[in-house]
Amino acid sequence: MRRHYIVQKKIVISIFVLILSLTLVVACQEDQTDDTIEIGYNQWAENIAVSNMWKILLEDQGYDVELVDVEKAVLFSGVAQGDLDIGMEVWIPYTDRYYIDEYGDDFDIQDTWYEGADLGLVVPEYMEVDSIDELSEYRDELDGEIIGIDAGASIMDMTQDTIEEYDLDFNLIDSSEAGMMSELDNRYSDEEPIVVTLWSPHWAFAEYDLKYLDDPVLSYGEADNIVFITRDNFENDQEEVLNWMNDWEMDDESLGELMSVIKELDDPVEGAQQWIDDNEELVEEWLNE
Repeated sequence: MRRHYIVQKKIVISIFVLILSLTLVVACQEDQTDDTIEIGYNQWAENIAVSNMWKILLEDQGYDVELVDVEKAVLFSGVAQGDLDIGMEVWIPYTDRYYIDEYGDDFDIQDTWYEGADLGLVVPEYMEVDSIDELSEYRDELDGEIIGIDAGASIMDMTQDTIEEYDLDFNLIDSSEAGMMSELDNRYSDEEPIVVTLWSPHWAFAEYDLKYLDDPVLSYGEADNIVFITRDNFENDQEEVLNWMNDWEMDDESLGELMSVIKELDDPVEGAQQWIDDNEELVEEWLNE
């Protein structure tokens, strides 16, 4: 009986040691990853630009930073669940309202870094159409297609609603920002008709002569501001970083230059670094140096 008790006791102790060991391993892994700031971003020109810019700035200050490329819904759920520290680009109050309603109780909305962001349906200036409610007249020459981006993007949901709102006999084509821009470039070069989903800020408006179609019923809403979001307790864990980022503001000129340099060099890291080197005074204002 005593031998049986001793065996049981050894088993219990062994299990306890195993559990404690696993707990320590997990704790060590958490300690190793806690110091790394994980920034969630999407494959959009302005998002790629500012994410790489902040990665460089924070690493220059001694922080470890990882950029995580995610779809829009995953960005919001990831920050809400604490899997991501920062979501770099969120449009409020209109474009990303669905995600704010869905996940907003579990993350913090930080300060605006860009004011007056816009989005909608865009065509080349050489096209005669000026308003969304005129698009039906141009259905045949447009092949009944609106060229979009990623299916999970807010602008795609809003465009589908717009198609229904204006009773348009058009198909919304899923693509990507790169795919959409390639199609725009090809047709623009030949002065062929095309309508795309697009937004400002974007380097395309500097590269091409484009115009937004009027939206009489405001199906896309009015202009948004762009903010960033952080996981719960980020302000306690990374107070210095949060203070820097909340002092961060960009306008059409500064953001446009950043995107243009990246496009010209065809390298987001090299382009962001060059822009930082050329804008030391502005960067120092953000970092309180």
